[in-house]
Amino acid sequence: MLFGTKTAAEKRADFRSELASGKLLQMPGAHEPIVARIIEEQGFDGIYISGGALSAAMAMPDIGLTTLTEVTQRGRQIARVTELPALIDLDTGFGEAMNTARTIQECEELGIAGCHIEDQVSPKRCGHLDNKLIIETKEMCQKVSAAVNAKRDPNFLLMVRTDAKASEGIESAIERSKAYVDAGAEAIFPEALNTPEEYEAFRAAIDVPLLANMTEFGKTPLYSKQQLIDFGYNIAIYPVSSLRIAMGAVEASYAALKEEGSLESQVDTMMTRKRLYEVIKYEEYNQFDQNLHNFKL
Repeated sequence: MLFGTKTAAEKRADFRSELASGKLLQMPGAHEPIVARIIEEQGFDGIYISGGALSAAMAMPDIGLTTLTEVTQRGRQIARVTELPALIDLDTGFGEAMNTARTIQECEELGIAGCHIEDQVSPKRCGHLDNKLIIETKEMCQKVSAAVNAKRDPNFLLMVRTDAKASEGIESAIERSKAYVDAGAEAIFPEALNTPEEYEAFRAAIDVPLLANMTEFGKTPLYSKQQLIDFGYNIAIYPVSSLRIAMGAVEASYAALKEEGSLESQVDTMMTRKRLYEVIKYEEYNQFDQNLHNFKL
């Protein structure tokens, strides 16, 4: 109802168990809490909370304009409504090593199962844009070490994203990832890989779980679940998909409203009131007050 029934610690333990199973975990993006409910109903393995989707929902580009409080509080709202674990995008950790340590502890307290921080210079940019700037490996390792030391729940997953492939090449990205693992990273997110060979090279070189980013309109082909399994990857995210799907529908329907003068032609494409009430579990609130759900649709 208001929240899921599992505690944050239980979700993290379940996430670790599923990650250790060796199967590919599919974690679609949720830019709103209600989307997380849909993801759970569809039987997915977890929820991804994209910094790019959250900034876009605020009508801002993904260049580090959002704050720690904005991102983590939105993460809490999304993570708390289902039994699924949530993995959140924390950009560059919202500062240097000390800031990153605080960011990790904030996420733990807000019920999130895991996160990733990245090795871009702040202000960062979307991982599928050109001309990204990367910090020195030593500096990133300091941030990773600070994040590891800040963890209090050993099951909170600390993942590191490297954007180095675009500017430094695949070998450098792999070497950086090895250094991040040595510093304490528990999973690696190699951003903007282009080919099966690059995916396979990372898998051959890195022993910890790997994440594949299946974002639309980016530099990476939209590989199927089976292809990612064949590459040996452990998590697949679809980070901005819910926002893009929703905004495409809003744009088309409101264009029809402007052109036709009403939304009558669009009603069949909408979620019905009955279905909406099912997703938000309206009827369950009746246990508090018999006047809340005393109607029929």
